[in-house]
Amino acid sequence: MTSIFRPAIDRMAGYTPGEQPQDDGWVKLNTNENPYPPSPKVVEAIRRAAEGRLNVYPDPHATGFRKVAAKLFNVDPEWILPANGSDENLTVITRSFCDADDAIAYPYPSYVLYESLAQIQGCSIVRLNLNSDWQWNSADAERLRQSVRVFYVPSPNSPTGNVWSAEQLSQLLPERGILVLDEAYGDFCRVPHRGELLRNDLFDGRLIVTRTFSKSYSLAGIRFGFAMAHPDLISGMTKVKDSYNCDTVAIAAATAALEDQDWMLQNRAKILATRDRLAAALPAFGFRVDPSEANFLWTTHATGQHRELYEQLKQRKILIRYMKFPKALPDGGSLDGLRITIGTDAEIDRVLEVMTDVVQSVS
Repeated sequence: MTSIFRPAIDRMAGYTPGEQPQDDGWVKLNTNENPYPPSPKVVEAIRRAAEGRLNVYPDPHATGFRKVAAKLFNVDPEWILPANGSDENLTVITRSFCDADDAIAYPYPSYVLYESLAQIQGCSIVRLNLNSDWQWNSADAERLRQSVRVFYVPSPNSPTGNVWSAEQLSQLLPERGILVLDEAYGDFCRVPHRGELLRNDLFDGRLIVTRTFSKSYSLAGIRFGFAMAHPDLISGMTKVKDSYNCDTVAIAAATAALEDQDWMLQNRAKILATRDRLAAALPAFGFRVDPSEANFLWTTHATGQHRELYEQLKQRKILIRYMKFPKALPDGGSLDGLRITIGTDAEIDRVLEVMTDVVQSVS
């Protein structure tokens, strides 16, 4: 049967989210969710919203949320664009700035959803390959910035957990386009920024920063995020978003979460302490662990049997993320490894309990 889809849709494979098992008993360390519950103030805000005016449309601009976020990041509310998860912001950006004959670029390996968004739009995709230290070649970066419309950069990067400085990021600002700093894990950085990058002259007013509530605020099930940028950019992107893209309950939850910074910071501190403990323990089992400023670790094993290690852990109802990136190495070969989300201390203890048996089973 002849396809009636656009050719771009027929050609693409589509993005594959991490596994979400529906039965109980799993140690789930594969999708970088926060292992701790959201603030009780968030739960109360959700209850009040559910008892309120759900029969009418939500505020299309999430005005109350924008005011709270603007204060936290030291910008005016006009610099904030709420979204149905950070991924919607990335979709809106791609639709706002890219035509079918344009190109997007991103460091590789990182978040491959950028490729799916470009493919949907019919754009071409260029990867800026990272070396073994997760840095890019400056000459390659300079060449790309002259030709692409949007440069997506996750910082901290996933799956590697590294960050780049403002000076390094400015090397990727397109000559006639937008630099997008995807800060899904920004609150876990050693020094989280609070809007100062948006005012940095290095970016010429053409920087968009995206944030999510799925990680540091324990609200992956709510689907809420936001973008920050100069009001001229926000105004244009607002034309592209869905009219009522954020629902009443999500707006209430996100606003309450931002207002309870103490709760988020307490959970952040626990996650970072557990991350450091896991990073110190894994080398004894033959793992190489990269330094991380996120709520996960990227690790490789001396045996190279990463898929087998993942499968052995899965048999024990421990779910981590096996990741493979084709053509990521200088010789054109594939890079693979394991990304482990930081769970509770009890969950990490379970991982370490079985690790000797798991490693022996693949050696």
